[in-house]
Amino acid sequence: MRTGWAVLRAVAPRPALWPTALRQWRRTVPSGWWRRWPFLPVPAGEYVRFRLSTQYGDSQTVPSSADVLNYLAWCRQWG
Repeated sequence: MRTGWAVLRAVAPRPALWPTALRQWRRTVPSGWWRRWPFLPVPAGEYVRFRLSTQYGDSQTVPSSADVLNYLAWCRQWG
């Protein structure tokens, strides 16, 4: 949950990245999310832990705003 808030705080003041952030969010939310607890459209915990582990070496790390913005800018370039 901390990671989600960090992402939201980083992206909210940058409307130019909103479409990219929404596209990436849709890609990471598992299909049928409404059938599984916590009944919210959020990426699977296993996926988030894997991504944090491969990025930072620790699945408990909260990404910095700069990292989130760099990732979204990279995603936007690749379309």
